[in-house]
Amino acid sequence: MHDIRAIRENPAEFDAQLARRGLSPLSPEILRIDEARRAAIHAAETAKADQNAASKQVGAAKAKGDEAEFERLRALVGEKKTEVAQMQAEAAELDARLRDLLMTVPNLPLAEVPDGADEDDNVEIHRRGTPRDFSFTPKEHYELPAVGAQMDFETAAKLSGSRFVVLKGGVARVHRALAQFMLDLHVDEHGLSENITPVLVRDEAMLGTGQLPKFAEDSYQTTNGWWLIPTAEVTLTNYAGGETMDASALPMRMCAHTNCFRSEAGSAGKDTAGMLRQHQFEKVEMVTLCTPETALDEHERMTKCAEAVLEKLGLPYRRIVLCTGDMGFGAQKTYDLEVWLPGQDSYREISSVSTCGTFQARRMNGRYKPADGGKPEFLATLNGSGLAVGRCLIAVLENGQEEDGSVTLPEVLHPYLGGKTRLVDGQLV
Repeated sequence: MHDIRAIRENPAEFDAQLARRGLSPLSPEILRIDEARRAAIHAAETAKADQNAASKQVGAAKAKGDEAEFERLRALVGEKKTEVAQMQAEAAELDARLRDLLMTVPNLPLAEVPDGADEDDNVEIHRRGTPRDFSFTPKEHYELPAVGAQMDFETAAKLSGSRFVVLKGGVARVHRALAQFMLDLHVDEHGLSENITPVLVRDEAMLGTGQLPKFAEDSYQTTNGWWLIPTAEVTLTNYAGGETMDASALPMRMCAHTNCFRSEAGSAGKDTAGMLRQHQFEKVEMVTLCTPETALDEHERMTKCAEAVLEKLGLPYRRIVLCTGDMGFGAQKTYDLEVWLPGQDSYREISSVSTCGTFQARRMNGRYKPADGGKPEFLATLNGSGLAVGRCLIAVLENGQEEDGSVTLPEVLHPYLGGKTRLVDGQLV
C-alpha cells in the first residue's frame, strides 16, 4: 500500500509512475477523499472541543441559578455530541474508502525498471549455459518414452479435471528429489531458514501480500472462507504482519516447500498440453524481510540463490528484468529466470524474484526498530521462486533426454535417487 503523505507531497510524481504501468492518474481521486476525510476529522475534533467547553460551563450556570443558560448549554452539549458522532462516522467511512482505493493501486516501479507494455518489452540481462545440440528432434516432457504412463493426465482428469497430473514411479521420485535438493541447497549453502507453513490462510494474509482484493479470481477459496495459497510468499511474508522486529534480527531469510494453487484465470488455451501450467503445483519459495536500505542487495542475492539451482542442475537459462507493464502488482522490480526447454525450442519462466520495498509491509503493518533507537519503520519484503518444482522436472526431463528414449539425470540428484542415474520407461536405473 502507498504512503498517503508521499502522494500529498508529490501527486504529479505518483501519477507519472502509475503512467509507466499504463494506468491513468489516480491522485485527484485519492486526494479528494483524503481531503474530505481530514476535514471530517477536523470537524469532529472542533465539535468535541466545543462539547467539552460547554460541559464545563453547564455546572457553573447551574450553580449561579441561571436556569436559561443552564438549559442552553445542556442543549448545546447534546448538539455537539451528536455532531461529533456524525463527523467521526463520516471520517471512518472516508478512511475506509481511502484504504480500499489504495489497496487496489499497484506498487510503483523503480527508476531502473525498463518501460514497456508487456512481456515483449522485457530486457535480457544474461544467459548461462549452452543449450545442448541434439542429434535428433527433442520431444516435450509428456511425449518422452522415459516418462511413459508415469505422468498420468487421464487419471488426474478423472479425479480433478483438467490442469492436474498424477506422477508415479521414477518420475514422482525425481520430482521429490528436486524439491529436497532445492531445500538442502538453500538451507546449507545459502543460509535460508526452512519452514513448513499452512496452505490455508485468512483474508488478512492475502490482503497483506496483494492477492486481495483485486485478484481474488486467481485463487481458490473454501466454503468457510479460507484461501488456498498461490505461493508460500503469502505465509512467509505475513510473519511480519502486525509485528515490530528488532533490526538485529534482519535480514530474515526464509524458504518453504509447499503445494500451491492457482485458478489460472485468463489462461484458457495456454499451455494445455503437459504439466507446464497446473492448478496445483509445488514450489520452493524464498522470502526475505529486511531494511529498505538493503533491499536491492538482497534482491541480487536472492536471484543468485535461484540461479544456483539451475547451474548445479546443468540447465541453460537466462535472466531478464521485467518491464513496467509486465511486473506483478506488488513488485518494484522483478527478475525472471527462464530455463531452456528443448522440446519447445524456447526459454520458459521457472522463477520470478521481486523486491517490493515497503509496499507489502504497509498493507500488513510490519515494522522494525532501527538500531539507533528511532521510531519503528516499515520493513522491506522480497520473494522469489527457488524454484518451481514441476517446471524444474520438465526442464530436467527435456534437457536430459537421449535418442534411445531414456533420460540422463543431473549428477547432483544422484544421491537423492539412491545412486540411480537414468530414467527408463518410467523407472530409475
